[in-house]
Amino acid sequence: MSTSTTVGASAPAAGRRPRKTASAPTGTDRIPKPSQGWYRVKGTDLKLRRVTTILEQGTSKGDALTFWAGNITAETAMANLPYLVSSSLYPDQRTEAYDWLRRAHTRKKDERKDVGSAVHKLIEAHVLGKPMPAELLTNEELAPFLDHFLTFVEDWKVTFEASEMVVGNEAQGYAGTLDYLLRSPLIAAALADYFDTEVPADTVFCGDTKTGGELDVKGVYPEASLQMAAYRKAKVAWLKDGTKVPMPDTFWSGVVLHLRPEGYRLIPAVADDAVFDAFLTVKRNAEWTSGLSKTVIRPALTLPVTTSEERAA
Repeated sequence: MSTSTTVGASAPAAGRRPRKTASAPTGTDRIPKPSQGWYRVKGTDLKLRRVTTILEQGTSKGDALTFWAGNITAETAMANLPYLVSSSLYPDQRTEAYDWLRRAHTRKKDERKDVGSAVHKLIEAHVLGKPMPAELLTNEELAPFLDHFLTFVEDWKVTFEASEMVVGNEAQGYAGTLDYLLRSPLIAAALADYFDTEVPADTVFCGDTKTGGELDVKGVYPEASLQMAAYRKAKVAWLKDGTKVPMPDTFWSGVVLHLRPEGYRLIPAVADDAVFDAFLTVKRNAEWTSGLSKTVIRPALTLPVTTSEERAA
């Protein structure tokens, strides 16, 4: 009895099962998902740094966040003086009250983040023509945000091209999820007048929604332009069905919709080549902060052993 061996094939090592070949992702599974600051492109070894992580690690807020946290803590303390005074009389309650007070700014940040996430879900459902989550529709705190968003759409005659779309620039090593792409002849006319340039009525714009701060006071910061420039300069995008397509061309200024319970404002956000260059600088700063900076300062030196000491030993 004879056996034949196929050229190029090899038998698996004794006691070891042959490795299963991973099947290529299909459908929506092809869309990169964010995880621990990265977007991982399934079916490849490619990891793309998350745009928001880049901005968090690469930009400096200076003393602004320190002052904000201090104000929140002071406001919380003044609003809860009886509780704090009574708790200070007992060691165990004092520790509990201290921990509660020092986390005041973290709780406020989490509250705003929860509101922002919920508003984005409502907007995405509207843009995609899907039913809005019932638990969000019945939330009285979110109702004014949705009302003002719908007013914005009507006021500016907005039509949407995409919502919550993952985009990436594989050569530059980053990816992110843009809020939406939109068209609006009224926005085009307003930007044409504002920048004194020609903007066709059917131009596509990048759009972003911010829900923090105070209307006409604060809430839209320069980092919004860095984020938008990164999205504009993405080379690829993943549609909702997982199809990978070229990133659509967009105008060099996007718009930020600042939504608050009392109303909305539409803010131009320049996202041109100069801003994109600045984003790449921020990206390098983030790489320094999260990587190389952790390796450059080493433990203190010790005096070397001299020859006489070696002999004495």
